[in-house]
Amino acid sequence: MIRQCWIAAAVAAAVIGMNLTGCSAGGRAEQDETQPGGTGLAGSETDTESGSLKEITFVLDWTPNTNHTGLYVAREKGYFKEEGLDVKIVQPPEDGAVVLVASGKAQFGMSFQDSLAPAVAGESAMPVTAVAAVIQHNTSGIVSRKGEGMDRPKGMEGKTYATWEMPIEKAMVKNVVESDGGDFGKVKLVPSTVTDEVSALRTKSVDSIWIFYAWAGVKMELEGLDTDYFAFADLNPAFDYYTPVIIANNSFLETDGETARAFLRAVSRGYEDAVKNPREAAEILCAAAPELDPELAAASQEYLADKYQADAAQWGYIDPARWNAFYGWLNENQLLDTQIPENAGFSNDYLPQ
Repeated sequence: MIRQCWIAAAVAAAVIGMNLTGCSAGGRAEQDETQPGGTGLAGSETDTESGSLKEITFVLDWTPNTNHTGLYVAREKGYFKEEGLDVKIVQPPEDGAVVLVASGKAQFGMSFQDSLAPAVAGESAMPVTAVAAVIQHNTSGIVSRKGEGMDRPKGMEGKTYATWEMPIEKAMVKNVVESDGGDFGKVKLVPSTVTDEVSALRTKSVDSIWIFYAWAGVKMELEGLDTDYFAFADLNPAFDYYTPVIIANNSFLETDGETARAFLRAVSRGYEDAVKNPREAAEILCAAAPELDPELAAASQEYLADKYQADAAQWGYIDPARWNAFYGWLNENQLLDTQIPENAGFSNDYLPQ
């Protein structure tokens, strides 16, 4: 379910010239403020019982989940207020979080390095920058029913794969299948946006699905579905890219960098708390988004606890070598109309020093 936002973000890059006003989150779960506010790039100030706070809008990539926990922990524990901020967490409009951040209607948002690629360079470039890695390593891969030979990429031959029909997605699957000695042409591509991975596999509507293990994989474990799984990061070092990331509006970063740093100081504390106490963090997330399954949220939070920061020196750090490796792979395979320059699209300058 979570990865549906990839489609919206990729489409957003193509429609940046469309009218950016009147965005709404119609159809999304009602949680927090579902209508993105026009707070302005530098933020506005609001009087509260604790004084004057600067308003910041953060737009999610999809409905609330454990990728977002640090935001809710920072809000619940008052870390934003300690930094002088009043942070509104909103659902994305139909054309995606990237468009809302690029337009200046939100200062920050959630996105992914792969889906940001069209926005980084060329005529479709958008004024956004990745400023923090939410999870340090790529936790996505291909899941299938156990024992059907798809525990390795070559095993996808002759089987159905639920594809989003995205060029980068299909190129990555092709790479791992052929690197394993398989024939990608023999993989049966079924255009499908799977919203319930467990049901899709159990009913055999598809044989394999690209998932992010922290949510869909954990859900399969809880529901007792035996699966085989291989991770992209284990098969090609270039595929250990950053997903998800926090993005910010470039004009906001240029004109109000100190506020950006204050925001990331608070968010860092939120994710650090989620690492130290995942159970408490899951409870905070579920209190903010009561539609979530508490058991799934708790189990997902436990899975992510050692993955938010992993081997990085601090939460949020983006390794230039790994960032450039993935975009370099896109360049080499001519998957975009424009080559992405080295070190384009990210910055560690706003993380706590």
